[in-house]
Amino acid sequence: MTIETMTMQRALATIISGQDLTRGEARDVMEIIMSGEATGAQIGAVATALRMKGETKDEITGFAETMRAHSAHVHTEQQGLLDTCGTGGSGIHKFNISTASSMIAAAAGVRVAKHGNRAMSGKAGSADVLEALGVNISLTADQAARCLESIGICFMFAQLYHPSLKHAAGPRRELGVRTIFNMLGPLTNPAGADRQLLGLYDRSRTEVVAQVLSDLGLKRAMVVSSHDGLDEISISAPTQISELRDGVVRTFDIAPDELGLAVRPIDEVTGGDAAVNASIIHGIFAGNERGAYRDIVLANAGACIYVGGAAESLRDGVELAASMIDSGKAAAKLQQLIATTGEVAHVS
Repeated sequence: MTIETMTMQRALATIISGQDLTRGEARDVMEIIMSGEATGAQIGAVATALRMKGETKDEITGFAETMRAHSAHVHTEQQGLLDTCGTGGSGIHKFNISTASSMIAAAAGVRVAKHGNRAMSGKAGSADVLEALGVNISLTADQAARCLESIGICFMFAQLYHPSLKHAAGPRRELGVRTIFNMLGPLTNPAGADRQLLGLYDRSRTEVVAQVLSDLGLKRAMVVSSHDGLDEISISAPTQISELRDGVVRTFDIAPDELGLAVRPIDEVTGGDAAVNASIIHGIFAGNERGAYRDIVLANAGACIYVGGAAESLRDGVELAASMIDSGKAAAKLQQLIATTGEVAHVS
């Protein structure tokens, strides 16, 4: 029996007995998984047992630390750098709100290193819709760094930056349920972003995940999960927010009217495939959309701007986000992203 097998068996026995792994033990388990030394049965058993027990702060942090160590890294100035990557998994087929929000935040002067993947819960993930918008999503780490330094925003396609996660792909697919792996993507920004708006599918875990972000070195963050099931700030119901600021996590609810926005039915923010969602984003940025699509983007872009330090409050962030759309700066930032990703991809 190998050392790796014994380590996995001990970890599984610990979890099944209702005890928690230490941060170091979690790091070791994830190291075995990402090195390809764990069997599919071991990966599935550990992920399922953790889900049933309930993942702790130290377990999530340990897994994320190892995943970060195995990822490709975008070398850039990390201070004041924002990510808007969420977990997906809400089961509600909305359009790509965080992707649109990231471009508005960048237009407002927040440096954005957007991390994302193809579809998880909807019909189009951030990678899908950016591709449909004409953005080159396949930049290397060096190319992404050049894009970020040039225009203040870049996109990092998760599949290209976390190749070692392929060892867990089969067990995850076969399990078909959400596990700790669903939380890890948003916790492993390849550029080391120190600020984040993180949408979470599970409202009971916002505070734990905010504490994980603190342990991972983030300076400011908001982990959001709405009362109507969105992994976004909702305009249909209150949203629970766990805010990390000055090393302290504070949890509270916020309603749409506190952001200066009307309450709208949740079915008004549903989207479609990548082409449909790209059309929605174009419509918002062109100023043609004055309804729910615009408002939910304003709510989340406002939070991005606030967490990014360009606004003093969430409501101020919403107002600045609106001005970025109305002035045409958001649309211009999208065009910059399209042009620059095309250019840097052809520079060796």
